[in-house]
Amino acid sequence: MVQRGYRTLVLWVVWAAAAIVIYLGLYQDTEVLTFVQHDPSRITWAILGLFALGVATSFVLTVLLTLESVKVDELENIASHDGWLGIEQTDKKGCVANFFNSLRIIVNNNGELNIEALVDVEFSIYQRIAHALEIIGNLLITLGLIGTVAGLTLTLTGLTSSLDALGQDQAQLLAGLRGAMAGMGTAFYTTLLGAVLGGVLLRIFAHIDENGVESLEDALTRTCLVHCSSDFKPSLERDLHLINAEIATMSRNIANLQKLLTDTRGAMREFATEVKQPGQDMDIDHLREMVRLREAHVKSLALEIKLRQAERGVMGYLFGNKSKK
Repeated sequence: MVQRGYRTLVLWVVWAAAAIVIYLGLYQDTEVLTFVQHDPSRITWAILGLFALGVATSFVLTVLLTLESVKVDELENIASHDGWLGIEQTDKKGCVANFFNSLRIIVNNNGELNIEALVDVEFSIYQRIAHALEIIGNLLITLGLIGTVAGLTLTLTGLTSSLDALGQDQAQLLAGLRGAMAGMGTAFYTTLLGAVLGGVLLRIFAHIDENGVESLEDALTRTCLVHCSSDFKPSLERDLHLINAEIATMSRNIANLQKLLTDTRGAMREFATEVKQPGQDMDIDHLREMVRLREAHVKSLALEIKLRQAERGVMGYLFGNKSKK
């Protein structure tokens, strides 16, 4: 089963493969490419160029939505265990990161929180890009209609020239008929390309991206409402989560500090053994390194004392508040 974060990309790839099959079918049955190469109006060139721009834009948007969806899945997993405080420790870029930065400012300032409105604001750029894809699709249909009118105009012009040359100039008659047939080709092919590329293929790409944006917004809103809502408003539970997070951080720092102290004690024992041996020449660089380790040891001891004092202060605050309650 496809993971939620990759659904938009998978749907886009599947539809892109279908679009290639459809285009190859058009090329094989109707010789679209041959006509495009000799199109006198160049309207089909504009249609294909806009279609390529729309597909490239849709692909970039799909990749961005996939990356953002993967981030949201990771953050939801973090929030399910650590709540809002766990998400605060993440360092990400993109609209998801901007959303949580704005949310953090609101929570810290005890402002009025509207998650749905904030999601709409932060992800508005993705919504505008998806809407732009729909506009490009509509432009392709419009260009197809313009090509139809232009082709009919060329047809009428060629027929008029043929009628004027009827019975008088055989070469002009044939040239007018060729112009009329070219005009009919322009009318039919531009309508075909505009309708298929803009009305079907690109519209489905835009629909996939719109669903991707909505799915991303729903996942982010669900994460905030289900796993983080208790940490948004000032409360005793929020304070307890904060204290637990601080204690966990200090515990990790103390564990790292103890490892460092163990290493420095071993180095100092080696140093003391070498100093006690009489008549042994001491390398000056090695001696300086031992002195440096001794200074690091002293600083580590001072830091350990401060951390333990801070830990006792936090525990006193925690149990003191519980006893008061």
